[in-house]
Amino acid sequence: MKFNFDKTVNRFNTDSLKWDEMRKFYPNAKEDPIAMWVADMDFEVAPCIVDALHERVDHRIFGYSSEENMEYNKAIQKWMIDRHDWHVDHESVFFSPGVIPALGYLINLMTKPGDGIIIQQPVYYPFAYLTKGNDRKIVDNTLVCVDGDYKMDYDDLEEKLKDPNNKLMIFCSPHNPVGRVWSKEELAKMLDLCKKYDMPVISDEIHFDLTRVGVKHTVLETIDPSYKDKIVTCTAPSKTFNLAGLQNANIIINDKKLREDWLYFTRHVAHLDGHSTFGAVGNLAAYEKGAEWLDELKVYLDGNIEYLKTFFAEHMKELKVIDCQATYLVWVDFTGLGMTDEEIDKIMIEEAGVLLDTGTCFGEPGRGYQRFNIACPRETIEKALDSIKIAFNK
Repeated sequence: MKFNFDKTVNRFNTDSLKWDEMRKFYPNAKEDPIAMWVADMDFEVAPCIVDALHERVDHRIFGYSSEENMEYNKAIQKWMIDRHDWHVDHESVFFSPGVIPALGYLINLMTKPGDGIIIQQPVYYPFAYLTKGNDRKIVDNTLVCVDGDYKMDYDDLEEKLKDPNNKLMIFCSPHNPVGRVWSKEELAKMLDLCKKYDMPVISDEIHFDLTRVGVKHTVLETIDPSYKDKIVTCTAPSKTFNLAGLQNANIIINDKKLREDWLYFTRHVAHLDGHSTFGAVGNLAAYEKGAEWLDELKVYLDGNIEYLKTFFAEHMKELKVIDCQATYLVWVDFTGLGMTDEEIDKIMIEEAGVLLDTGTCFGEPGRGYQRFNIACPRETIEKALDSIKIAFNK
């Protein structure tokens, strides 16, 4: 490979949530634990991004940035059409410091206190806490797992959609944590139901660049362009290129009235004031010059997933790895051990010293599961899995 993903980088004392804050969240962890929880990568970013940031630093002035960055918006548009066959209008692209803040803004713009919001657990936990935190009601259309394959429950979804108290659906595509890339047929069936009951959808597609090699993601909006005004798509290069700390996401809003509401809310209520200077520079470099790095990253991630699957198949057959079609987050079924979540967590944290996101973070349907972040050098995965095997064998 041209890029070295085997390189181990010491992230301690860099204000890293994943590594420097481990003891805060896992106070009982054994000495020298391995962090595989927070969803960022332990890889150096693409050199083209570092070069662009150095050039901007050398300018030595970091004042307010304009929200109207035409060069960056054109790069977004080109990336979406080249990688996803998705035409995005310039007027549809809006800045947010992240997808999660954007979800909070949109919940306030699209619903009222007391309204129901449909989510599909087990799912990325901010969907639930933002719903509750904004005094809305969580309405769970639980995913169904059949022989390790997660599917949508369309009958239950229709029951939730027809309830007039439910005003919004937040959809995860590709799905975090179960790793599903929804097929066009699945997306069409879901969207037909939403259209039938005039249900707006926020589609969180932040992981859409991180599919397995040969797997194709379909942007929800492209399934039925006639319904695109009812869909808000949340994207960002933060997962794709490991730029979460630059805090710059791209929110695609097609409906004219919602665009106006967004601009009023973000300017006069939340008071967002233009792009992050380094976020815009880093993202622009990523979209214009980072494709080769991303393509190699995907090959490396595929290798990490295969290593994990092979290891468990050979050494811990009780653990079942759910097919990970996208993301660098692997959902593993621990129920074959016949242990409680508390027992699993205790061994994992105190004996193995491998820090994961326990399944119940993603809702009650996640009980018995653990989420592994495999976006790290192979050596880290080897050490973590060996430690897990030794701890559970005890």
